[in-house]
Amino acid sequence: MVKAPTRTNRERTETTRLALIEAARTLFVSKGYGDTSTPEIAVAAGITRGALYHHFTDKRDLFRQVLVRESEAVAADIEAATPEQLAPREALVEGSEAYLNAMTVPGRTRLLLIDGPAVLGMTEIMAMDDANAANSLRQGLIQADMGRGEVSVDALSQLLSAAFDRAALEIDAGADTKEVRSAMRWLLEQALGAEKKR
Repeated sequence: MVKAPTRTNRERTETTRLALIEAARTLFVSKGYGDTSTPEIAVAAGITRGALYHHFTDKRDLFRQVLVRESEAVAADIEAATPEQLAPREALVEGSEAYLNAMTVPGRTRLLLIDGPAVLGMTEIMAMDDANAANSLRQGLIQADMGRGEVSVDALSQLLSAAFDRAALEIDAGADTKEVRSAMRWLLEQALGAEKKR
């Protein structure tokens, strides 16, 4: 009989944290933050409630980690869709499509754009976004030389980011996906086209 390799404490800790995050995500999406309890999360993860509090300060802390993971996944999808060999303007268009695609993962729009701001507050959510998807957009605008000398790149980035978030909300609410995507592409291309004429 072959003995299974023993896991390190670090591996066990990561496995437990991941189980909690995944169980919490499922419950937060199906029931909402307010209607999800820590005992439910512990049961769904197959661990004790005490173990949950060993890894996370409270439900809000666990929710924050769920959102960090979701936000990082969106940024990773954008990065994968925009390899370095793409021209900056093409990368902006492809990145915008990747964002809208990433936001169609079931529950993601609710977590990041509805429950997230309500539970953690806009300041914390914007900081999380600035470290991920919004940062990708800002870097894309800088590389494409959009807004330079005419408007603040940071302000332009924030406004376009808000438009993309609204588009994701519209799609999630059942709007015609093709129409919304087409409108967002048109908006971005208008901004890009205006830059070309400078």
